[in-house]
Amino acid sequence: MNAPDRRAAHPEVHGRPVVVTRPESADGPLTRELQALGLSVLLWPAVSVSTSDPAPLAAALANIRAFGWIVFASRHAVAAVLEQLPSAPPGVRVAAVGKATAQVLLKRGWPVDLVPDEGSAAALVAAFATQWSDTDKGVRVLYPASSRALPTIAAGLTQLGAVVTQAEAYRTDAAALDVNECREWIARGSIAAVTFASPSAVSELARALGMEDFARLLSSANAVAIGRTTARELVVRGAKCAVAEVATLRALALTTFQVLQTRT
Repeated sequence: MNAPDRRAAHPEVHGRPVVVTRPESADGPLTRELQALGLSVLLWPAVSVSTSDPAPLAAALANIRAFGWIVFASRHAVAAVLEQLPSAPPGVRVAAVGKATAQVLLKRGWPVDLVPDEGSAAALVAAFATQWSDTDKGVRVLYPASSRALPTIAAGLTQLGAVVTQAEAYRTDAAALDVNECREWIARGSIAAVTFASPSAVSELARALGMEDFARLLSSANAVAIGRTTARELVVRGAKCAVAEVATLRALALTTFQVLQTRT
């Protein structure tokens, strides 16, 4: 994806912020990417990420060599595992849900054996399926996951014939949004776009605002999703959205910018 010309931004979006719903600070990675493109940012963290009880994950990792694969679906899962197991275990293959998660692993010295072209849980299961053989039946897979992980990966790999151990690696919970301030912005119609980096961000923002205000927000602001799974959460709530070309924060920012080049 080529770097855009910031001068091409639609004049009517200047001064209208882009909402970031992922949990990050004012100097967080998505905020930096958006600001580097000349966009102003409004932080509405719809979810919070926190540590889980480390015991279940520790128990699984203590027996890591019994597994044939370990599957990472987010950078948060990577951080939780590497805190307890800094070095890649020999003989255990590693899968990552997308290029961004794979990059975090590679930077920490972990090899990555499988990454789907599209960064989604369904694409990861499909990537496993394309290389699956009869000898893989019964292989043990460790899946360190969010407390709110969708069943796609565990169910998909189980259907292929794997024996999946899903261990909670971190918690995803609702964040404490200033809903009154959010509603003031919505009433003014002053938001250019809303970015969503996870399905949980969609569901929690909709829950916090209520469906009426959520619909009002996305009737005037452009919704931009990091991937198809997140996009589906928007579609089932009646919202149209743009989807990043690849499931990375940089691509999410660039897609947002490109949407605002052509829409008011």
